[in-house]
Amino acid sequence: MNREERLVQFCRQLLQLPSLSGQEEQVVRCIEKTMKEYGFDKVEIDRYGSIVGTIQGKRPGKTVVMDGHIDTVPISDPSQWTHDPYGAEVVDGKIYGRGASDMKGSVAAMISAAAHFAEDTGKDFAGKVCVSCTVHEECFEGISAREVVKNTHPDFVIIGEATSTTLKIGQRGRAEVVVETDGVTCHSSNPEKGVNAVYHMCAVIDEIRKIEPSTHPMLGKGILELTDIISSPYPGASVVPGLCRATFDRRTLVGETEESVLAPVQAAIDRVKERIPNLKARVYLAKGSEKCWTGDTIEAKRFFPAWALKEDDELVVKALAGLKEAGIDAPLSHFAFCTNGSSFCGEAGIPTVGFGPSLESLAHVVDEYIEIDQLTRACKGFEGILRNLCK
Repeated sequence: MNREERLVQFCRQLLQLPSLSGQEEQVVRCIEKTMKEYGFDKVEIDRYGSIVGTIQGKRPGKTVVMDGHIDTVPISDPSQWTHDPYGAEVVDGKIYGRGASDMKGSVAAMISAAAHFAEDTGKDFAGKVCVSCTVHEECFEGISAREVVKNTHPDFVIIGEATSTTLKIGQRGRAEVVVETDGVTCHSSNPEKGVNAVYHMCAVIDEIRKIEPSTHPMLGKGILELTDIISSPYPGASVVPGLCRATFDRRTLVGETEESVLAPVQAAIDRVKERIPNLKARVYLAKGSEKCWTGDTIEAKRFFPAWALKEDDELVVKALAGLKEAGIDAPLSHFAFCTNGSSFCGEAGIPTVGFGPSLESLAHVVDEYIEIDQLTRACKGFEGILRNLCK
């Protein structure tokens, strides 16, 4: 079996194993077995259940981490698929399955690329190469990656999310902003005896909509968009609601912090209080908590910072050179969505780029697939990047 055939086989094996967030163990075990067969020097599983394989070069140098998440979103309606979501069917040069594009195909390519690089150089390279396969990214972009940073101390990071083999040098971040208003419940036949929390929320929302998020020359405009609203009690059978909760999706820009994201919303609430003295309202960042397959719990505020590199950054220059040597012309752009780069670059300040196979638009869709040509091309691209970073 040649390298390309083995890469396709490995990708298909990963796709045949369901791995919803918190249920990634089967995929981890498959990766563990493959990394050991490929001769990785060290293979470790951390407390959240992410797996990191390391190949040590013979000469001192920097640590390069290639990262990809192994959890997938659920399949809402299997009957809509024309290919078995876990069948990994190969049709017309495409491999079909949940996670093919987002992002098990890329994980297979990164692991294979690291192994090929080690074999072709006889491990006579500078530094070390780590491939991190992280869990729970679909729930918490970057939170499990914090363990990878702690355990590997990377100097450079390559995020393997789908880029159609272009090179991404930044992304907007994401924050989940929650606003609550308190009222006073009473029977809806006598509403004057209570305070309707929804009416107060409507006033607050009108003021929040006047907020103008800032802009970034590369990443564009920050966004603050209402995504859900619910009153309590619900259903409100003849009861004036005493609580209302609204959630906003805030797409953040480089340099924005938890405090700077919340401050304009708090200011809007304060302006409404000037008109409605009995208004009781608060704003905060949502928190999440999920069980990991290891039994540990992963939890965090839902704030994932933005990041961006300059075109002349060492990592960008060397990555582009490596891709060119691999025969890949990779225009520079930025991710349209949030990635583990929020942790690596946005929090830890580690130079990070994105490069990977397939189209961003294929993530989470019915009949998700990856083209074999993209898969093999990305693998060669990863090898080219490693050659230039580990000289």
